[in-house]
Amino acid sequence: MSRSSEKIARKPRADAARNRERVLEAAKAVFSAGGADASLEAVARRAEVGIGTLYRHFPTREALYEAVYRREVDQLCDFAEQLKNERKPVDALRRWLRSNVEFVATKKGMSAALAVAAQASPELRSYTFGCLTRSAAALLDRAVAAGEIRSDVSPEDLIRTLIGMCYMHDQPGWQANVARLLDVFIDGLSVSEQRLATTSKPSRSGNPFSERKKRRD
Repeated sequence: MSRSSEKIARKPRADAARNRERVLEAAKAVFSAGGADASLEAVARRAEVGIGTLYRHFPTREALYEAVYRREVDQLCDFAEQLKNERKPVDALRRWLRSNVEFVATKKGMSAALAVAAQASPELRSYTFGCLTRSAAALLDRAVAAGEIRSDVSPEDLIRTLIGMCYMHDQPGWQANVARLLDVFIDGLSVSEQRLATTSKPSRSGNPFSERKKRRD
């Protein structure tokens, strides 16, 4: 086979891979927004492909949902690997937890269909929890070893707290609220914050206002 004919043979596969990636990226955006527009037709329009192209890659709705879900999980785990080179471990942990909020937003937009996909693929939930827990553990261990985060917190604690925060908020703009709460949560786990709390002594009188009054007198 000549080089030019090899190029022609490879082109459809490259185009197919690009189309598949465009569909997944579009699906993530559409499902995150949710609502009445979260349809496969809306995904195809956003990806700028025909609905037939979408179905060639994902023959069922559940197949698309599962593919988007797995892609998000894999990207989060890859991101954790990248963050392991951050100079400040606690900032790396904070950034990774914040990135999970976007993942949960996508998951919320397709929760009903994901339940069906989970039945068809029982290992989906265990794969997700295992992957995310390992990533959280790697970043948490670095922060603990650096003396930045208290050591009595587990990766499971982090994941469950994050999920709880996300699913207790469902109003528009909930992602920003959860990001703010995550900052409060991480600051509360900070060893420096704990040290500050234990070393600050109350005034002897138990009332700072009366202590100030004594000094004035």
